[in-house]
Amino acid sequence: MVNIVLILILQLVYVPLLTLRTIFLVKNITFLAAIFGIMEMLIYVFGLSLVFNGDQSLLAMVVYAVGFGLGMFLGTRIENKLAIGYVYITINTHNKNQELIDSIRANGFALTTYIGEGRDSDRYKYEILAKRNREKELFLLVESIEPRAFIISYEPKSFKGGFMVDRMKKNKRNLNNQ
Repeated sequence: MVNIVLILILQLVYVPLLTLRTIFLVKNITFLAAIFGIMEMLIYVFGLSLVFNGDQSLLAMVVYAVGFGLGMFLGTRIENKLAIGYVYITINTHNKNQELIDSIRANGFALTTYIGEGRDSDRYKYEILAKRNREKELFLLVESIEPRAFIISYEPKSFKGGFMVDRMKKNKRNLNNQ
């Protein structure tokens, strides 16, 4: 019975590490991905040895599989809480909304506006690059001011230049000087 509980615990540690390692690789955070990969493999080998040692009980295999599924859920929740990276958000409105523009900027978001041709009239487009951990905050802000806005969020893989990159470099220099 101790092995069954240990298998479940190992899966609840192993699979979130696997999930985070994969996400770090996608976001090109290779050093952390490598560290997580080492820990992941140590746990994986140990966990499998418990499942396949001796009697190879069906219960141990089922617990291993259930632990994997629960670990995926846990890993995804952890990654969502960490919210690593950036999001590129596009907002479209029927009318120019200066209150929305001012509120977004007052809340520390960099914003660029455009006018585009819609089917029936001009449309107003707002583009924002923000840290991913502020995405929900921005959505709530937009919905409170412009409830009918069309909002799309993307995760950029890389970017170069612009206001946000300059701000990131400045913040990194300030952290290094402290």
